[in-house]
Amino acid sequence: MKGVSKAYGEIEAVKKINLQIAAGEFLTFLGPSGCGKTTALRMLAGFETPTMGTVFIDGEDMSDKAAHHRPVNMVFQSYALFPHLTVGQNIAYGLKQQRPKLARSLINEKVGRALETVRLADFKNRRIWEMSGGQQQRVALARAIVNEPKLLLLDEPLAALDRKLRKEMQIELQDLQRQLGITFVLVTHDQEEALSLSDRVCVMRAGEIVQIGTPRDLYDNPQSRYVADFVGTSNFFEGDITAIHDVKVQINLQDGQAYEATLGDDLAVGTRACLSIRPEQIRLSKMEIPGALKVTVQNQIFLGEHTEYLVRHDKLGNIAVLSPRQADADADTLNKGDAAWVQWATEAALVLSNI
Repeated sequence: MKGVSKAYGEIEAVKKINLQIAAGEFLTFLGPSGCGKTTALRMLAGFETPTMGTVFIDGEDMSDKAAHHRPVNMVFQSYALFPHLTVGQNIAYGLKQQRPKLARSLINEKVGRALETVRLADFKNRRIWEMSGGQQQRVALARAIVNEPKLLLLDEPLAALDRKLRKEMQIELQDLQRQLGITFVLVTHDQEEALSLSDRVCVMRAGEIVQIGTPRDLYDNPQSRYVADFVGTSNFFEGDITAIHDVKVQINLQDGQAYEATLGDDLAVGTRACLSIRPEQIRLSKMEIPGALKVTVQNQIFLGEHTEYLVRHDKLGNIAVLSPRQADADADTLNKGDAAWVQWATEAALVLSNI
């Protein structure tokens, strides 16, 4: 995508996107509703025409290529399957539209391979309404890959599935992409889905890509409060930068204290910024820790493998803490109203732009 923009009247849905997607890569557009991620996907598919800029696929300019002439297939959130056709007929539909026509034997062979790939070899003659949600998702995938596209686009394809099935399908999607070697581009607002599936993630805001990187890089090194807040969960404390030494920074927070942290963005002394700390990076103890902050437990949610605590500091406000079960086992369980102490390592705290 080279300088690609899309406007609807005065509304600019996508703003000058420059993005190169590698062959065989699993890339995700991540962002809230209205950020432009689906519009970007539809321009790759050919369903929308850029107002400015050019889309290239495998080096070829797609400007004069209609959607059905592009080496692209798309899986929709609604699956868009034909309820009156069998599983096999749904998958074969696109093949039957090709010109010159394919031999029936070749169509059957391709359909059979696609069904085997998505582990539905015995379901060829089933009706769509006889299939579960997860099975329908696999049929939609089989229909998309049967034409052997260079680019497979996925528009929130797992949104309609329950949590457990969604996790299972995430694993299947990842395995399928590695098996086929096709370039996958996913659109989602689900951060967990983006982090678990992607080689790279484009975080979008108001039509622009604000940061792009590997899931680990985005999580560990966000370049703004927006990215840190959207990719994972974080605590934010506003303050003023008072000193910078290489990548280390000193920031004064609302409690009047100076805290050392790592500089996560290109900021200057005197800038209003925020200190960002992930809940799992905070140590919570019932025993007093020298230099730690005294807090009061507000809430506790047991989630099996870990416990989520909400604690409150008199001046800094609420602080979210994620405590592994083993850590809870080593100390007395904290209850609402209990006094406790929290602390974090300097390396765990990032100072980011407050936008």
